[in-house]
Order: sequence, then C-alpha cells, then structure tokens
Amino acid sequence: MQTMIFAIEEINRDGKLLPNITLGYKIYDSCSTPHQALKAAMELMGSVNSSVAEGEMQGKGSCHGAVPVVIGDGGSTQSLVVARFLGVFHVPQVSYFSSCACLSDKKEYPAFLRTMPSDFFQVDALVQLVKHFGWTWVGVIAGDDAYGRGGANIFANEVIKFGACIALHEIIPKNRAQTAISSIVSKIHSSGARVILVFAVEQDTAALFDEALRVGLTGIQWLASEAWSTAPVLSTPKKYHSILQGSMGFAIRRAQIPALQDFLLRLHPASPDALEDPFLIPFWEEVFQCSLDVQAQHQEHSVGGKPPCTGAEELGSVANIFSDVSQLRISYNVYKAVYAIVYALKAMRSCEKGKGPFPLQACPDADNIQPWQLLHYIKQVKYLNSFGDEIKFDENGDPAAMYDLINWQLRPIGEIEFVTIGKFDETTIGKQKLQIQEQNIVWNGNRTNVPLSVCSSICRPGTRKAIRPNFPICCHDCVVCTAGEISNQTDAIDCFRCLPEFWSNAERTVCVPKQVEFLSFSDTMGITLMAISLIGSFCTCVVVFIFSYHRTTPIVRANNSELSFLLLFSLTLCFLCSLTFIGQPSEWSCMLRHTAFGITFVLCISCILGKTIVVLMAFKATLPGSNVMRWFGPVQQKAIITFCTLVQVIICIVWLVVAPPTPRQLMPRESAIVILLCDEGSRVAFALVLGYIGMLACLCLLLAFLARKLPDNFNEARLITFSMLIFCAVWVAFIPAYISSPGKYSTVTEVFAILASSYGLLGCIFAPKCYIIMLRPEKNTKKHLLSKAVTDKF
Repeated sequence: MQTMIFAIEEINRDGKLLPNITLGYKIYDSCSTPHQALKAAMELMGSVNSSVAEGEMQGKGSCHGAVPVVIGDGGSTQSLVVARFLGVFHVPQVSYFSSCACLSDKKEYPAFLRTMPSDFFQVDALVQLVKHFGWTWVGVIAGDDAYGRGGANIFANEVIKFGACIALHEIIPKNRAQTAISSIVSKIHSSGARVILVFAVEQDTAALFDEALRVGLTGIQWLASEAWSTAPVLSTPKKYHSILQGSMGFAIRRAQIPALQDFLLRLHPASPDALEDPFLIPFWEEVFQCSLDVQAQHQEHSVGGKPPCTGAEELGSVANIFSDVSQLRISYNVYKAVYAIVYALKAMRSCEKGKGPFPLQACPDADNIQPWQLLHYIKQVKYLNSFGDEIKFDENGDPAAMYDLINWQLRPIGEIEFVTIGKFDETTIGKQKLQIQEQNIVWNGNRTNVPLSVCSSICRPGTRKAIRPNFPICCHDCVVCTAGEISNQTDAIDCFRCLPEFWSNAERTVCVPKQVEFLSFSDTMGITLMAISLIGSFCTCVVVFIFSYHRTTPIVRANNSELSFLLLFSLTLCFLCSLTFIGQPSEWSCMLRHTAFGITFVLCISCILGKTIVVLMAFKATLPGSNVMRWFGPVQQKAIITFCTLVQVIICIVWLVVAPPTPRQLMPRESAIVILLCDEGSRVAFALVLGYIGMLACLCLLLAFLARKLPDNFNEARLITFSMLIFCAVWVAFIPAYISSPGKYSTVTEVFAILASSYGLLGCIFAPKCYIIMLRPEKNTKKHLLSKAVTDKF
C-alpha cells in the first residue's frame, strides 16, 4: 500500500508523465476474504467511501466520483470474484500478486490484467527445475484455494509428461485443522519422496511447517512457490531454520526503488497525515508493542497488556519486515502497476483527433475517462522503466514471465539469506530458459550434493527397468539383462539381443564376439586324447618290434605273421587317425578325419576277419580228406582284405564327391560359444561308413564265436571273440552318446570310441602273445604247442 502511495506521489511530484494532472486514490481493506473483496468492488461502482486492500486511482484535478481503474487484489481467490464482477462493467483491474492461470481466460475475466506472471509460467519453471536435477518422485502440497489447487494441478500434469511421478498430492485445509495437517506430514514421511513442492500462501505453509517441526520431519528438500519463496514470516523465525535451510523456489524479479525506504520510515502517529491513515495506529502499536490509546497517555501502567507509547519511537530504530527493502518483489509489482496505468492515461491524453482507436477514429474524452476506454489503452501499454525492464501485457493481460531462482542459505550469524542462484526467462529464444549456477547451491542439511528423490534407484547399464504392478511408472525394479542381451544406458526400458555371432559380456553392457569352441590341441581334453592316441601308437609299434624280433618263434609263425603285421599296421593308423579329430576344423581335416577313420577301421576289421577265417579253416583242414586250405591260402586272404577295404574306399570316394564333410559353425542363441565342427555333409554316407564297419565287425564276431572251442594252441578265436565284443559294445554305446553330446563333446565321444576300440583290439589280440614271448618263453616252442594240441585233441 505504501509503495502505491509512494509511486503516485512520485508521479504527481515529477509532473512529466501527466502534466497538470494530479492522481488520487482510495484504499480499501479486503481482509483477504472473497466476500469482503466483492463488497468493496460493489461499493466502488457505487462510489461509496469505505475501506479495502485494493487501491483505486482517480484524477483529483476533476475529482471523479467513479473510480476508473482498480489495483488489486493480492490473492487469486479474491481477484477471481472481483474480476468477474468488474468485467461486467469493463472496469480495468490490474493485480500485483494474483497468479492463478485461470485469470488468463479473457472470456471469463475480460477486464483483468496483472503485473504478476501467470502460474502457468511459474509451473513451467518448476518443472524445468525438477527435470534439471533428475527428480522423478516428487510430492505436491497445495493450499485449498484457486492459487494452490490450480498451480499444483498444472504442475502435477506437466511433470508426468517428462516421465516423473507424483509421490503424493495433498491439500492444506483453510481451517488448518491439526489432524488434517498431521495426516499430510505422515504421508510425506511414508511416501519416500525427498523433494516436496509446497504451492500455497505463506499462512498455509507456516501451518504445515509447524506440524513438521512438531513431529521432527527432516531431510526434505522443500520447493517453494513464489507465494512464500521470499516470505519473511517464514525466514525470520529461527524455529524454521532447521527444516527450511537449503529450500529453493522461484521469486518474481526484484528492484531497488530509490527513496522508498525513507518514504516508509516517515510514518509517525504525530504526523499531519496520521488521522487519514486508519492502518497506522494498529501498525505502530504492533511494531513497538505499546499503546497509543488517549487514556493511556496519562497513565504510567500498561493498558491492555501494553505500556503507553512514549512518543520517542521511530521506525528507523528497529529492523523489521516493513522497513526491509532488500526484497522488493511484490512491492515492485505494485510500482509497475501504477506506472502502467499512468502510461495508459498519458497515451489516452495524447490521442490525436481523427486518429483515435475507437469507432469513427474517435479519441476518448480526457476530462471524462470511461473505464472501458482506459482498459483499451492499458492493454496497449509498452514502455521501458527506469530499472531497464520492459513493461507490457500479452493478449491474456499477462506480463513477460521472469523469475529469480532463490536458495535459502543460513548465515553464520543465524539468519536466512535469499541467494539468487539462477533465473528463468520465458522470453528467451534460442537458449535454455532456465539457467542455474549449481556451484552456489546449498541443499537442505547444509549439503553440497544434489539430493536424490526417486521411487526406485537408477538402473545401471546392464539392467533394465521392470515396472512394479499397481505402482506408478517411476517405481520399478532393476532386472539384470539375460545372457546374450545388453543395455548400454541408464534406466533402459529394454535389453537388446546381440547378433548371433556375438554374446553379452559379464556386465551385460556390450556385445563381444562369442568364444570359438572346438577340440583343440591346447585344451586339457585335447591334450589328454592326443597323449592316449600317441601312447596307443607307441604300444603298437612296440608290439611290431617284439613280433619282428621274434618272428621266427612258433607263436608268431603259428598265428599268421603276415596278417598280424598288417593288423598292427592298421591299428597304428587307427590310433593316429584320431589325431585328425583334434584341432580347428578345416575343409581338408574334415574330409580326412571321416574317410581315414572309415578306411583304417575297415582294414583293421578285415585283417581280423581274415585271421578268423584262417583259424577256422586251418582246423577244418586237419580233418582227414579235407583240402579246404587250398581255397584260403595267402593270396585268397589278401584278396578278402583288399576287397573288404576297397568297398569302404568306394563309399568314401562317392561321399567326398557327392557331399563331402565341411567345417560348420553352430551359433545357438542361448549359448556364449560358437561351436566349430565338421558337418558330415551326407548323413546317409556317414551311416553307410559306420554300418559297413559294423557289418564286418558282426561277421567277424560270428565266425570267432563259432571257432571259440577250437584248441587254443591252433587259433586265436577266443581272443578275437572277446575283442569283437568290446569293439561292438563301444560302438553301440557311441551312437546315443554322440547324438546327445553338445558341441565339441560329440567329437570327444567319437575320438574316445576310436581309441577305446583300438585299445580293445590291441590288448585282447596281442597282449597274451607278448606275455608269452616276453615272460613265458618256455611256452613259445613248437614242442609245447604240439604237445598241447595232442592233449587237447584227446
């Protein structure tokens, strides 16, 4: 109110804006209630002298009875009522503190303008602030009025758009019932939100903080709406410092108005204007806690609990909210409102005849100001004031939105200092509207780190967000990506599957080439099998040496030494062919391993088959009148071995020509390895190779079984039978094991079968003979063999 009077007197004293015109005013008290504000507005229209916190201006030169313009009210709820009423009569109303976004509706409030930015822009600034610091779990507490409800609802809707969530949305009742406010504080505590926006007037906010102090609610980063972001009633009492230190909020721009402080301090009950100011006496008594009652002047004791004033009191001797001009924000809005009206009056009086804005290009009558005409000129106001700020109104009657970002910092002397740490300029084009100096911020609890306010922790790379059922979208669990999938950013919605030849690393953050798996010479299994193979080859060579050295002995000669040496040679090849299965598969190794295996084993079985036939036929030849050996001499034996082997060679040649084995990569989706193996090419050909070996082995087993009861000294039938049983058992077990073995273990199974059957043949057929040759030489004589044969015959 005093700022409005100061501005009017400044304009009247200067005389440049409105020469020969003196502005007057009427002041009313709306008591911050809608019905009282409406009553004042109705009295204004009837020109009745009463009293409201709205200032109405008129020119004293003509002393108009009707007031052409109203400055006020402060609260949005009161302005809604007044604006709707004055809008009917097109009486311009310029508010200095009503920020409700609803007042921008020109259909509802056609005569309403304001020097206070709309809450729509304040909410935009608050949303940008929340987004800037990454707060996704925010609480909103609103006052139960148009200002609180409207601003909180817009904020809640806007933060949801960028992915944040509202942890709680509560209303402070106007009666400020302790039970209701206690319930709000309890919900704040249980919500887990660490950032709470209070969108309410300072009286409602104070009630909330009183309850928070009572229950000991701490650790909350409070965000202030502009209604209390610089409110002295909250920053001055030290009881609030513990919970409000570090609070942050947007405040309207401030200014240093020269000479205003001196104007404020001029007030004194003894001044000539004191009788015209109904607010001065209660104000003075409140500031100095004394009584100005007339009767009290002649009494020495206190009246009504207050001592009489001495008359020596001066406003300059006390520091209080009234005399503090360091935060002229609302007052600056009043100052701008007065000057906006004055510039409109100046434009009205400067209208050139025939160039007016009204029908027939008429100009207004400067000596008979019509409110609707003044309204037109106020809407067109545009000027640069002495503080460098451009004053104008948009099509909704709103000014440009510019805010200071305020941080409540506790000084060492125990006082709260409002530190400007940034600004929000809605008119900014081409760069960020919100600018923050983060290095200057002090957070709640005197911390320098940005507080974290999230429903769930941030999901690190390698995980994804999984929404919790029946919870807001911001509440989620962090689930580790499954094997073979990755996420390389925080708070990933989904994990992405790697390409078939790639696999996820242990952290699930990047796809790496899959490990190539094959039976290699460097791996433990490969080394073991190679050693077993070489040992088998060495043992076979030892047997060859023993048989070669003792080739003239009866036991070697009696068992067809030529076939024995050929069999030992084929067994050596069987042991060595297993080495072709070890190492990285290539085209040549794949073709060699299967064909070498098939041909060498057929050669080996053919030799055993020849030995079995020879043993069987040799015994038959001892019968009287038998000449069967004539048909199974050395030439026939070689022919049998050659024929049997040639059949396998033909099968292998056809296999290699039609569909040869080739190296192949198996890349299973659910495996971290690429399996290198040899594809058979033709499963039919592979089956024929194995089948042919199996047929020869069965035939050999059958013949050996038939010759099992022949005298031991004349044949090896029993040893061959036992060796064939081992051979057949190994390869029958091989088939299901080979089919069910994964990756390189199928190759291991095949190599194991080759080595096991080779050792079985070597051990069963040649180990007993080596035993007699090396350890029982007395049995390695022709006499022993013949005597044994005679004994067995009888």
